[in-house]
Amino acid sequence: MPTEKTLEEFFEHRIARFAAKPAFTCLGHTLSYGEIDRLASVFADYLYYELQMEPGNKLAIMLPNLLQYPVVVLGAIKAGVIIVNTNPLYTARELRHQLNDAEVKTILVLKGVSATLASVIAETPVKHVIITQVGDLHPGLKRFVINTVVNFKNRAIPAIRDAVYFRDIITKKLNRTLPKPLTVYDSLALLQYTGGTTGVSKGAMLTHANLLSNLFQVREVFADSLKDGGEIIVAPLPIYHIFAFMLCMLLGFEIGARVILIPDPRKTRDFSKALKGVRFTFFAGLNTLFNALCRNQDFRALDFSGLKLTISGGMALIKDTAENWEALTGCKVVEGYGLTETSPVVALNPPPAPKLGTVGRLLPRTQCRLVNGAGEQVGKGEPGELLVRGPQVMKGYWKRPQATDDVLDSAGWLHTGDVAVIDDDGYLSIVDRIKDMIVVSGFNVYPNEIEAVISKHPDVVECAAVGVPDSDTVEAVKLFVVSANSALTEADIKKFARENLTGYKIPSQIAFIDELPKSNVGKVLRKELKGR
Repeated sequence: MPTEKTLEEFFEHRIARFAAKPAFTCLGHTLSYGEIDRLASVFADYLYYELQMEPGNKLAIMLPNLLQYPVVVLGAIKAGVIIVNTNPLYTARELRHQLNDAEVKTILVLKGVSATLASVIAETPVKHVIITQVGDLHPGLKRFVINTVVNFKNRAIPAIRDAVYFRDIITKKLNRTLPKPLTVYDSLALLQYTGGTTGVSKGAMLTHANLLSNLFQVREVFADSLKDGGEIIVAPLPIYHIFAFMLCMLLGFEIGARVILIPDPRKTRDFSKALKGVRFTFFAGLNTLFNALCRNQDFRALDFSGLKLTISGGMALIKDTAENWEALTGCKVVEGYGLTETSPVVALNPPPAPKLGTVGRLLPRTQCRLVNGAGEQVGKGEPGELLVRGPQVMKGYWKRPQATDDVLDSAGWLHTGDVAVIDDDGYLSIVDRIKDMIVVSGFNVYPNEIEAVISKHPDVVECAAVGVPDSDTVEAVKLFVVSANSALTEADIKKFARENLTGYKIPSQIAFIDELPKSNVGKVLRKELKGR
């Protein structure tokens, strides 16, 4: 368990230990832990003295993976301010909802996406806007070049009245002492909004205790795999997402790693360029990203000789993808499982003995139960809804007591909505989401299984299965396919399915599309496919 009681104390101790070591690299520039701390102290001073933000106030951070992100997070923690991670790709509707729901009065936003904020700010409680530009934490000439090029592209973005520029804040000299924040172990540290893929987006209340507990649970599993002060972590997934927030940023601070921030992993040429000549040791991703990178020639040409730990989360890892990654890099993929509501990690495969097709074993000090629809524990080896209990489980949903009661019972069990099985060795396998399950003539069909099978077809890049109404079977399976071969037909897919799936699992409808709809971290959004 953590020895520190707050994140502020945790950051203070790790920075004192690793001050001179490289901390975060982005677009070719690196800041040390000491430099991150100095900049964060100036930013915290501004929040406390200039904006007069008090403990419990909220700061929305609307940034991709840039050097500013760890500086702003650490500054907010120093000032005792609650962080509200905000997706820079949000639509106006999504942003308006989150700012209102979280009661945000101060937001830091990247200039390139500030037009969305400008369109809704009058309908929100936001009073203070801090604007940052891509190159703000780069040295002089490089900063000028980066910001000039980006500003040329963004010249049509409307100005936001009374906005303050981040660069003007961090160039000030400190001449005041910041009081210690009045936070305690159970204080709220982070409002992390769920993706809203199954309804309105809700803010999971994650405390200092939740985040620190989960960090040290993860650290315990990786104790023999990670060396303090010696790791290089690749962070292609957005750190505003809880998976990368924990496994890249917080874990990076814990072990004094150098974290390479990738602002946009979809730009595979820039991605590969950022890693060229770097002997990285730790890579955090998810199935769709691994799949895309294994097919990219620039990425395939990189040096993987230092890679010793690859972790996958966010969505199911398909066997073929895992095997292709291992063949390319020489490193097995360690799959894990978690939710926003669990800070986020619940289970991890132990690196010395990962079991492909499972999400691993429960973290230390974590319990689980598998229950049927009546809430009764299922028999050994049978699928059931996964219930989780542990120190990483959220306090509840922000301002939503009924939604909290719906998933968090009086005994502290979180009802995940995921169907799982557990084997004799204690390894968990996630079968599917309860809401994604398709019932064909009374038989349960899990989309993950169909997708894993059809993805083995040599001409299928990726696919997604959903349930659609059917007059004969109540529901039927519809499969959306992205193919590398324009000659691939519906008959080809069905023939392949018949050879590998029992009858009621065979898709009755096949649709070929250019790409699958995905969330900001690459998770396939089945909900958006159901209406097509």
